[in-house]
Amino acid sequence: MVPPLQGPVVKRLRLGLDMELVETYRTHSARITCMRLFPLIDTPLYRSDAHRNEMALVTSSTDRTVRLCWKGQSRCYKGHSGPVTALADKLLDDGECKILATGGEDCTIRLWSMNTRAKKHPLISTLHGHEKTLSLLSVAWHKSSLLVSSSKDTKVKVWDTMAPPSSVSSSCVGGAHLNSSGPPIAIKCYESLCYIAAGSEVTAIDLRTMKKASVLALRNQRILSCEMLPSEWLICTGIKDKALLWDIRKPQELKHTVAELHSDGPVTLLHLDPYKVVMGAPWDGQVHVWETRTGHLVNRLSCDEPVKSGGRSTVSAMAVDGCRIVTAGSSSTRGSLLHYQDFLRSSVPVALPGKEVSKFWGSQEYDDED
Repeated sequence: MVPPLQGPVVKRLRLGLDMELVETYRTHSARITCMRLFPLIDTPLYRSDAHRNEMALVTSSTDRTVRLCWKGQSRCYKGHSGPVTALADKLLDDGECKILATGGEDCTIRLWSMNTRAKKHPLISTLHGHEKTLSLLSVAWHKSSLLVSSSKDTKVKVWDTMAPPSSVSSSCVGGAHLNSSGPPIAIKCYESLCYIAAGSEVTAIDLRTMKKASVLALRNQRILSCEMLPSEWLICTGIKDKALLWDIRKPQELKHTVAELHSDGPVTLLHLDPYKVVMGAPWDGQVHVWETRTGHLVNRLSCDEPVKSGGRSTVSAMAVDGCRIVTAGSSSTRGSLLHYQDFLRSSVPVALPGKEVSKFWGSQEYDDED
C-alpha cells in the first residue's frame, strides 16, 4: 500500500503488463491522513463467500471522517470533532464482532462496530485520557481486545475495549511516558511487548506491567523511519545518511548492529521483511535493496528513466509486496510519476561489482504519469 500524498483521492490500480485504473475513491473533502487494508469478511460490506479473500480500504481524513470502501460501496463514520489522524493497524475483536479504532486531534479514541446490525449507530464508545493529538494505534498481539495508543506528547496508554460503555473512564488499564526527544513515528505489538520508535529511541514496553523491557538508543541521531520484525528479532531504523539493522537480542550499541546500510540522503522510506530491506531517500530518485541476513547490497532501482528523461526524480512514497515494488514521486521532466517494478517473472540476473549474482533480477517496469 502506498501511503497517501497530499490529497483527498485514492486510486486503486491493477498492476501487471498493463497498468489499469480499477477505481477512484473520491469520498473525502480534505487531505487523507492514513490508510489501512482489512479483510472484507470482517467488515459490514461483506456479502458473499465469493469475496472472502478480498480486502476493504479504510481511510481517515482532516475532514473529520473515516471511510470504509470496497468496489463502489462505502460507509462513512462521523464522530470526531477534529481531523482524524490515526487508524489501528488491525481490527479489535470483542468476541462477537470486529471493532475499528480511530484517533484524532480531538485527543479521543473512537471505537466503531463493524457489525452489519450497527449500521445506524456504529459508534460504540469514546475513550478519553490523552491530552495531545493521537499519532499511532496498535492492537496487542497477545490479546486482541487490548488497544495501545500513543500521542504526540510521547504518552502511551493501553485500553481494555471490552470494558462496559458505562465505565469508559476505567477502560485505560495502563500507561507510560517515553521521555523521548520527538513524537512517536512507528509502533508494533508482538506477543506481550509493544515496540515504539520516537525521537532517537526504540522502546519495548511489556504490556503486562507497562514497564520498559529494553531501549535501543541512537545517540545524537533522530530516527526518521522504522520497521520492526520482532518475530525475527530485527528492527531497522532510518536516519540522516543510513539505515541501521539491529538484532534486538544483543546489547543495544552501534557495534552490535547487524548491518549499516548507507544512503545518499535521509532514509524516510523503509521496508523490512525476512529476506530484504528496501529503503529510499526523497531526493535520491532511487531505492536500494539489501539482503536482510547479510546486509549486502543487491540492487539499486531507479524510480524514473534517467536515460530518457535526463532530469532529476524524487521519491515521496513506497510500497513493497513480495517481489513487487511501487514508488510514487515526481520527475523534473515528466511530472508526477507512479513507478512499478515486478521481479516475479524476471530472467535477467544482476551482477554487482565484486559480488555474487544477486537474487533480485532485472525487472519489467511500468510507469503511470498524471
